[in-house]
Amino acid sequence: MGEAASATGPDFSDGIDLSQVPEGSTLAGRVGEDAVLLSNIDGQLHAISGTCTHYGAALADGIIGQTTVRCPLHHACFDLRTGAALRAPALDALDRWQVEVEGEKAFVRRKLEGQSEHASTQSDVEKIVIVGGGAAGLACALELRRLGFAGSVTILSADADPPCDRPNLSKDYLAGEMPQEWLWLRGEDWYRDNKIDLRLSTEVVGIDAAGRTVRCASGEQLPFDRLLIATGGEPNQLNVPGFDRPNAHTLRTVADARAIAEQAKEGTSAVIIGASFIALEAAAALRHRGVEVDIVSVEEVPLDRVFGKELGQQLQALHERNGVRFHLSSVVTGFDGAAVTLADGGRVSGDFVLLGIGVHPRTALAESAGAAVDNGVIVDEFLESSVPGIYAAGDIAAYPEPISGERARIEHWVVAERQGETAAANMLGKRKRFDSAPFFWTEQYGVSIRYVGRASGWDAVTCEGDFENGSFIARYFIEGTHCATATIGRDRENLEDELTVESRADFAAGAL
Repeated sequence: MGEAASATGPDFSDGIDLSQVPEGSTLAGRVGEDAVLLSNIDGQLHAISGTCTHYGAALADGIIGQTTVRCPLHHACFDLRTGAALRAPALDALDRWQVEVEGEKAFVRRKLEGQSEHASTQSDVEKIVIVGGGAAGLACALELRRLGFAGSVTILSADADPPCDRPNLSKDYLAGEMPQEWLWLRGEDWYRDNKIDLRLSTEVVGIDAAGRTVRCASGEQLPFDRLLIATGGEPNQLNVPGFDRPNAHTLRTVADARAIAEQAKEGTSAVIIGASFIALEAAAALRHRGVEVDIVSVEEVPLDRVFGKELGQQLQALHERNGVRFHLSSVVTGFDGAAVTLADGGRVSGDFVLLGIGVHPRTALAESAGAAVDNGVIVDEFLESSVPGIYAAGDIAAYPEPISGERARIEHWVVAERQGETAAANMLGKRKRFDSAPFFWTEQYGVSIRYVGRASGWDAVTCEGDFENGSFIARYFIEGTHCATATIGRDRENLEDELTVESRADFAAGAL
């Protein structure tokens, strides 16, 4: 989860000269042990907490703009005036602090109670239904309330568990380093206090676009003025015998992670099919539990299509140093309950298996509504489908990527959350383009890789630094244009490259 960064800089409770915070500047300091950012914006002093509400990073190490600050770890963004969380993955606002000016000095001594109020949104929308209890669905509900929407919000989730921090299912939770209660993105009281009707274990079987209703498996029909379809991805299966056995798993839900953890006792063995991010993260987590791990994949080098051969080989070596055995360029033909069989006649023994060969979008509901579908639900730059009033976000949304103009479908957690936020704004008539640069991170054996941008079909890559020394950067290019960056231990550069990519998206849209 990460630890809160220690507070440094001047103690604002002792007072600082106003000359230290000229107009347009931000000064990092503290109040006792609490990190605080003090900003002078248009001649007004504002103080907010300096620790990201996502995983506790020091915001002073990020990028500070005129009115915003971006976190260096996972690229959350906050308002320097109000502390509002403007971009996922941070969902909670920062604390605000009282600024007092006495003569030529400014003092910050105490937190303000509560957060700044948002004006009520004027809209003819009264009922919003969200289908899907994942990242996009929860982020949409949160943003609707943050924007002042006072109408009804219903989340229909087929999952038995509430919206969770899914990235940690294959990381800390599976490794046994995180209790289950830390997974929930919001507690029961939040849904109650914000009047969010969260319905778990609720399967939606149809959408009547003309009648503006969704139909549940129970027979209940719920009306809507606006609808978000955020049904996510379905784990891919192998069309070979044996993977319907109880010791064959996929990893998508908390229930999946629980089932794997129950079998992952020290001294047991696992065979992981695939060399995806989920597969590699799960391998690292299972090794932490003392499980013997074999990875079987058709790939020649893990993740070479994403990172390139150099970084992929370094990741493979990292896993091998931690005891993982690879069987690459191998085709699986079956699982007999005790071993995975291969096309070359080989057998890889395991007490259980985990399929990590990607997901495909769950688009059946969107199709039932009459929405256009082609490897995802086709949406415009506002995330609205071909059916007016019906939006899609997350793993299922095929949206126009703003730089290339190509249609993209991105299966990243942060992208899903940011699309949920954007969809919320557009449901209320804001007409906000989705132009956020894709971002994801992976952590394996304490090595964190951050990736920003999109370089599908990249034709050149430059690499600097040293993987093993924890300082590495790879930049990916398409016909000479820098499109994506992967870094280890160079968070500031990754964040700077995010701004570069997004500035080009603004230019392509005619915003500059």
